Amino acid sequence: MKWSSFAVITLVVIAMAIYEWPRIKHCTRIERWAFAVLTAFGWVLTLLLVLYPEMPGPTQWVNAIYKPLGKILEK
Repeated sequence: MKWSSFAVITLVVIAMAIYEWPRIKHCTRIERWAFAVLTAFGWVLTLLLVLYPEMPGPTQWVNAIYKPLGKILEK
């Protein structure tokens, strides 16, 4: 089950990259790198959440980081 999810997610990311790459081919090198890095980061994060569903998601990470700051600002 997990391996099929892994394969489907990978195929979707590859299809998305193939679809978008011609559109950003005329963009600057930095924009292409940003696209590649953000796509890779999203792919890895999605795979981690599929393989380890008990792992906290990105919103829980943000809450954990900013909760102490929110308590300080409330005072």
